[in-house]
Amino acid sequence: MAMAAAPWSESHEGSSNNEEQSLFSWQTLSTVESLMGYAINSKMADLMTFLFIKYQKKEMTTTAEMLQCIFQGCEEQLPEIFRIVFDCMYLVFGIDVKKVNPSSHCYTLMPALGLSYDGLVPGVQSYPRITILVIVLGIIFFEGNRATEEIIWEVLSGIGVFPGIEHPIYGEPQKFITEDLVNEHYLEYKPVLYTDPPEYELVWGPRALIETTKLDVLEFLAKVKGTTPSAFNEWYEEAVREEEARYQIPDPSEWP
Repeated sequence: MAMAAAPWSESHEGSSNNEEQSLFSWQTLSTVESLMGYAINSKMADLMTFLFIKYQKKEMTTTAEMLQCIFQGCEEQLPEIFRIVFDCMYLVFGIDVKKVNPSSHCYTLMPALGLSYDGLVPGVQSYPRITILVIVLGIIFFEGNRATEEIIWEVLSGIGVFPGIEHPIYGEPQKFITEDLVNEHYLEYKPVLYTDPPEYELVWGPRALIETTKLDVLEFLAKVKGTTPSAFNEWYEEAVREEEARYQIPDPSEWP
């Protein structure tokens, strides 16, 4: 993969907004390309920048607005560019870009899985880290609803995320997982009993239990892996059972 020839390494004469230019460095976009497994051209990078600014400002956008601002002269490429960029926003950053309704040309930009956490670091330029949160929730589920810190880092190392090492997109992940997400009540970080030296494990926190479900997490991870939730076998069956129980109306004869 010849990253030196990547299109975003060139200057964009059409972009005069310093805020937009500073959002994606060559290193960041090459990391996105590596995670997604395909090239991100300059038009896709422009649209990602535009959508990030909308997300940060908590604004909606429209097809016409994106076309006017980003894609003048390349309307025939729009559907494919939209598909790739929306997938990147969802899978890499945890931002769900979707139409307000099927017939609408308006799009909302919201945290994936309906979470209320935007994944941004207050007061500094950062990328949303929602994807890391969802992956950690998935690891915990797969490990029997609790996962040791060692297992968490073993899995995250597969996408180049290591404790104590700054990641181009996700920043320093150890504090984020063991402190920030704990303070946000998405995770609980507990010592494992009778371990020497001390070991720690993570479980879902109360906010995660309220805002999302195991089935939602499986659907996200299935999209990451390019498969279907049912491919996760017994975990899918467990998630479906919990989903059905959540909406099951109690038998009146069992009421107190």
